[in-house]
Amino acid sequence: MKQLFDCLKRYRIEAILSPLFKLFEAGMELLVPIVVARIIDVGVKNADKGYILHAVLLLAAFAAAGLAFALTAQYFAARAAVGTGAELRRRLFSKLQSFSFSQIDEMGTASMLTRMTSDVQQVQTGVNMTLRLFLRSPVVVFGATAMAFVVDAKAALVFAAVIPLLALVVFAVMAACIPRYRAVQEKLDSIYLSTREALTGARVLRAFRMEGEEEENFSKKSSALRAAQTAVGRISALTNPLTFLLINLAVIALIYAGALRVEAGALGQGEVVALYNYLSLILVELIKFANLIVTVTKAVSCANRIGAVLSLEGERETLLPPEEEDPSAPAVSFENVSFTYEGGSAPALSRIDFSVERGETVGILGGTGSGKTTLISLLFRFYTATEGKVKVCGADTKSIPVKELRRKIGYVPQKAVLFRGTIASNLRWGKEDATEEELLHAASVAQAADILEAKGGLGGTVEQEGRNLSGGQRQRLTIARALAGDPDILVLDDASSALDYATDARLRAALGAEGRTVFFVSQRVAAVMHADKIVVLDDGKIAGMGTHTELMETCGLYREIYRSQTEAEA
Repeated sequence: MKQLFDCLKRYRIEAILSPLFKLFEAGMELLVPIVVARIIDVGVKNADKGYILHAVLLLAAFAAAGLAFALTAQYFAARAAVGTGAELRRRLFSKLQSFSFSQIDEMGTASMLTRMTSDVQQVQTGVNMTLRLFLRSPVVVFGATAMAFVVDAKAALVFAAVIPLLALVVFAVMAACIPRYRAVQEKLDSIYLSTREALTGARVLRAFRMEGEEEENFSKKSSALRAAQTAVGRISALTNPLTFLLINLAVIALIYAGALRVEAGALGQGEVVALYNYLSLILVELIKFANLIVTVTKAVSCANRIGAVLSLEGERETLLPPEEEDPSAPAVSFENVSFTYEGGSAPALSRIDFSVERGETVGILGGTGSGKTTLISLLFRFYTATEGKVKVCGADTKSIPVKELRRKIGYVPQKAVLFRGTIASNLRWGKEDATEEELLHAASVAQAADILEAKGGLGGTVEQEGRNLSGGQRQRLTIARALAGDPDILVLDDASSALDYATDARLRAALGAEGRTVFFVSQRVAAVMHADKIVVLDDGKIAGMGTHTELMETCGLYREIYRSQTEAEA
């Protein structure tokens, strides 16, 4: 809630003016029953048409003023609510960008999407309704009660009896609903996750004919969400019938008491109508207030979920005091490094120990699940080593600011990710102020010159996720993007799997001529066999290390992989 109020501070003027104009509107409504009573008791009773006309014109003026106040209040409330929602989304997005990979893994993509969309929308609705009704409804209720006592104190005792009972009903329902709305939002997270998986994996689902199973799974989760929503809906649905029951009982008591007072000559017929109008006004406002409580309950639950994210500390720039780089130190060194994922039962990497000199090309080879990508993730400090040290240029990565560390290392991931825009805008992710010459050079080294020619140069269009490009074209552009930043170290995480052998060979030759330290991460021996050093991983451990020739003599696993792949190709 602290974060919500902090975002609302920027709209403090709107947050003050909206309730204020709503109070003006409430004042107009509270005066109407008195005017109606005077029309009946004076105008109609005495057949004074002039009095009635003036009173009707006064009612019209009240209606016009009330409408103007209501529209003005709505404008300010909407402005504050929409602005607060936009600021919450901005802060959430900024916070999510600061999270470490461990935090992202723990929270889950579906949960983050729910907070960015559904939760923020609920908070926005809650802010809007609160600004419009939180003060207005209580003021109308207590104002109508006070006006009833002004009209006739004895008959108005009915109001004093029924209002506490109505308040008890409203707050009891609110207390029962709050924890249940939290459960509803959690089940909504699960629905988002299933939908996201089904959409991103649509081709795989259809290829393996798993649509039926996914539909059944989605149906189960939808049923669970429906059951939770139905349960909380049943409780909140009690509000209206219970309040109507109490109000109608109060109306019966009021009419009975009013009739006795009229018969005794202590009360006019118009005043009885005024008392009834005030009671009806209280009913309407309490129903609004009850609905407000339900909305606010949802909003508070969602605001707490958002606040839980915003209160988390993101990835820290450094974890250790800064260290000086050593010009004579290796470009990269892993010193007895082990790593276990959060909640993992076994280490993903165990006792990794090797170094890479500046300008060397290194191959990281291993099967699926051997720890290749995890090893590279530690280099970027996407995750931090559980044991040991990962050093870049002699300095522990924990002591290097994250942005500086990742500026030194160019990264080409397994999945070639591009963004909607132009080729130039995508390449400039590597370096914002890169010149056209630098971009063309990066594209040339990445063997992407033919892509520029086919797409009309650097201004060529890239559609969302690069779907207007082939897999090999996307890979070459992501390599060019990494090279555009002129990194000291370049990491290609199985980034040439979609390239043909001739293009792959030209790429390796061009990268070798650049003179930078390059990591080739792959399951294919052909992609790493020309490296100065090859590190063979098996189940998170180093199974062998050396050149292709050395490993063929000393590492049984490497020989097995090489022979299986060359025989398959043959």
